[in-house]
Amino acid sequence: MTAEPKPFLQVVRGDPTPEEVAALVAVLTARAAAAAAARDGRGPARPSRWADRSRLVRGTAGTAVPPRGPGSWRASGLPR
Repeated sequence: MTAEPKPFLQVVRGDPTPEEVAALVAVLTARAAAAAAARDGRGPARPSRWADRSRLVRGTAGTAVPPRGPGSWRASGLPR
């Protein structure tokens, strides 16, 4: 006769719905996966260039400073 294993989660107060328990399990699973990735040195994935919103910042030669000089006021409002 084997002993019954202890439950992983135990509700000590209240009466959660199955949806609430599922949400809690999803959050705990995501946290455990993130912690495992951090331990392995993988870390979070970098966003793709399409999803990276920093590309929307206008700049010159990779900087966020608008161009200076004659006509720069006009160039600052025109799309590239």
